[in-house]
Amino acid sequence: MAVSDEVLAHALDLFAGLGPIRRGRMFSGVALYVEEDVMFAMIASSGTIYMKSDEETGARYAEAGSVPFTYTRATGTRQVTSLMSLPDSAADDPDEATEWARLSLGPARAAAEKKRAEKARKAARKAKAG
Repeated sequence: MAVSDEVLAHALDLFAGLGPIRRGRMFSGVALYVEEDVMFAMIASSGTIYMKSDEETGARYAEAGSVPFTYTRATGTRQVTSLMSLPDSAADDPDEATEWARLSLGPARAAAEKKRAEKARKAARKAKAG
């Protein structure tokens, strides 16, 4: 099941305060990016918006009633604690949603930097081997 156009438009409206947002595929949902490669949120096929988190921000999300993204595989259900649901209180409040998104930018930037460094290492190994 894909993310509906209505749900995607609502999420883009919620986070409009962040500036230009790029979309990409993630699981069976849609990833939301700022600053080219900084994935700060994901919309699951269920329509739930999940925000990028780390240990510190995840605790703040949990205090606000957020739950981690979960999915089921043949080996069982898995939790992705680096993606926490947008608090219900922010679901229709662009100002509050943008505050949560800004909180998620720290972990999102750190994850993007880690991916960039990993790609650079792979490219360097490939160039050295080739």
